[in-house]
Amino acid sequence: MSKKLRVLSFATFLALFIFFTLSACGGIRYSQVSPFAGDFHPKTIAVLPVDVGTYGEARGVVDQIISGILVEKGWFSDVASPERVTNQMAYNADLRKVVVDYLTKLKTVNFSDPELSKKIGKHYKIDAFLIVNVDFWNYTAQGKDKVAKVGFATKLVDAETGKIMWEAGHHEVKDYWLIKPDLADLADEVAGKIIGAMPH
Repeated sequence: MSKKLRVLSFATFLALFIFFTLSACGGIRYSQVSPFAGDFHPKTIAVLPVDVGTYGEARGVVDQIISGILVEKGWFSDVASPERVTNQMAYNADLRKVVVDYLTKLKTVNFSDPELSKKIGKHYKIDAFLIVNVDFWNYTAQGKDKVAKVGFATKLVDAETGKIMWEAGHHEVKDYWLIKPDLADLADEVAGKIIGAMPH
């Protein structure tokens, strides 16, 4: 093969790689996939109770949206909703401590504890769990424009090993004049894009 053809082939490959990488992201603002994700195909998943931060009005709404989209995708034989996760924690103090300790370590020292994640997996009989944080859930102003803004950050964890297989963050902003857009509708759009980019 001539040098010119090799350069052309490489340029074509590079262009296709960039195209498919960007297409796979589906407009996600941030997405990072673990090198181990290619061999990770969980059959069951749980959504841990969503951390809404200071956006209390998002509590419960986002939980339903995320678990609802996962069920609609049909990728998993079972999706344990945040409600199911919370209900079991309410009646099991040991489980509650495991989940709280796991999330605390992850948040404070960025450590996904494999021992704790394995216990979570065994109790809920799941291969993976999804951690979701609400970054934005409000009406605000950007310059002279009034906008609705919703955003999430997510992590997909292999329950058996504690490895974070994928993480992503995305937000959407919608302008309005008189009638405020429904934040739940905007959240559905954001969640759909994020979950659509999730390895499974």
